[in-house]
Amino acid sequence: MSKKVMVATVKPFASIAVDGIRKIMEGAGYELQVLENYPDQQAFVNAVSDVEALIIRSDKVTREVMDNAPNLKIVVRAGAGYDNVDLEAASEKGIVVMNTPGQNSNAVAELVFGLMIYMARRAYSGKAGTELKGKTLGLQAYGNVGRNVSRIARGFGMEVLAYDPFVPADTIRKDDVEPVDSVEVLYDRSDYVSLHIPAIKPTIKSINFPLMSRMKEGATVINTARKEVIDEEGLKKMLEKRPDFRYVSDIAPDCKDELLAQYPDRVFFTAKKMGAQTLEANVNAALAAANQILGFFEKGDTTFQVNK
Repeated sequence: MSKKVMVATVKPFASIAVDGIRKIMEGAGYELQVLENYPDQQAFVNAVSDVEALIIRSDKVTREVMDNAPNLKIVVRAGAGYDNVDLEAASEKGIVVMNTPGQNSNAVAELVFGLMIYMARRAYSGKAGTELKGKTLGLQAYGNVGRNVSRIARGFGMEVLAYDPFVPADTIRKDDVEPVDSVEVLYDRSDYVSLHIPAIKPTIKSINFPLMSRMKEGATVINTARKEVIDEEGLKKMLEKRPDFRYVSDIAPDCKDELLAQYPDRVFFTAKKMGAQTLEANVNAALAAANQILGFFEKGDTTFQVNK
C-alpha cells in the first residue's frame, strides 16, 4: 500500500508549493491528502486517522492529534520554529519531528529590514526620521536568519554585533560581524536589536525591562522570533519610562491593543506573523518538507530531527 502523506495548513501554502509537494509525493508512489483552511483544531484531529506523515506550518500537532494518528511516523514543520509540536508526546510515540532550517531565512531577514525602516522613518508620516547607515545592529542569535540579517545590514553600512553562545566567535567574525560575550553587552552597544531566539524555558520572558533599559537613546527592538520571549510587563514599563524607545514585531503581544492606544508612534505590529509569507519561502519550505519525508521513508534520513 502507498504511504499516506497529509499537508495540514490552516494558513495554506501557495498553490504552486502544494503542486510541488504533490509532484514529489506522487512521483514516489505516495498518496497526498490536503487539509487547508480547516475550521478548528478538532477538524485537524479528525482528519489524521490514517496518515503516516504530516507537513504543517503553524498548525498545532498536539498529543490529541498524535493519539488519533496511530500510523503517524513523521511530522515536518515547514519552517524553523517547532514549538507548535508536542515533542515529548512525539518522542514517547516514536514519531520523528523535523523542521526545515534555512528555507525561510531570507524572507524573515528582509522582513526585519522592512520593519526597521518603517520605524526609522517614523511610519512614513512625513516627519523626519533617521538612517540605518552608521547605526549598530545587535543580533540575538546567529543562526540562518541572523546570518542573512547580517548580510543585508552590511549592505546598509551598519555595524553588526552578534551574541550566540552556541556559535564559535571565529565563525561569526568570518562574516565581518563582531561577536560579543554577553547579552548585556549586546544591548549596551546596539541602536537596534533583532531577536532570533526560540521560545524555550531559558528564553521565555527573557527580554525584560532590565535588559531593554540598557539600550541607547532612540533604540528599537525588532521581534520576528516568538512573542513568548518578551516580558510584556517589562515592555510596557520600558515604553512608559523611555519615551525614546520603540518596539516592532510580526507577532503581536497579548497587550497589543493597550500598547497601540498608548504609544501609536512607537510600536507597530503586522496583522499576522509575516516572516515566511513570501512566495519563495513558501515554495522552499514546502519542497524541503516533502523531500525530507521522502528521505526519511526511503533512506532513513533523520538529518533535521528536532526531538532526538
